[in-house]
Amino acid sequence: MTFKHCLLAVVFTSLCMGSAEAQPAKEAIEAANAEFVKAYNSKDAAGVASKYTDDAAAFPPDMARVDGRQNIQKLWQGAMDMGISELTLTTLDVQESGDFAFESGSFSLKAPGKDSKQVDAAGKYVVVWRKDQDGGWKLYRDIWNSDPGK
Repeated sequence: MTFKHCLLAVVFTSLCMGSAEAQPAKEAIEAANAEFVKAYNSKDAAGVASKYTDDAAAFPPDMARVDGRQNIQKLWQGAMDMGISELTLTTLDVQESGDFAFESGSFSLKAPGKDSKQVDAAGKYVVVWRKDQDGGWKLYRDIWNSDPGK
């Protein structure tokens, strides 16, 4: 086998391994999202916050950046107290690079509308995940916004 053939084999193998590694990251992130949603819909702000790194930052729409797990817990508790409920998350794409993974997705929820009636709301999000010391994934940066109303 020539050097050129060896190089092609190494490149091809690396590409295949990269795809194989991305799938477990996606599966792990989808599982973490399911735990996030379960905690949120159970009104467990501490459980939601536990999915974030200690030094995480959230970028909620029309609000200042929120730094740190404790402040993020307060953010989610405030959303729960406002009556935002029935959260769902749908992962659309996950790309992994070393100890980081980048997820984009969509969400839906119920929010108080006029006369305190619950209305459907939807939007999209991007999360930067960071692998923790145990090899699990935690939210490191979290940004979202709503889709236009219908």
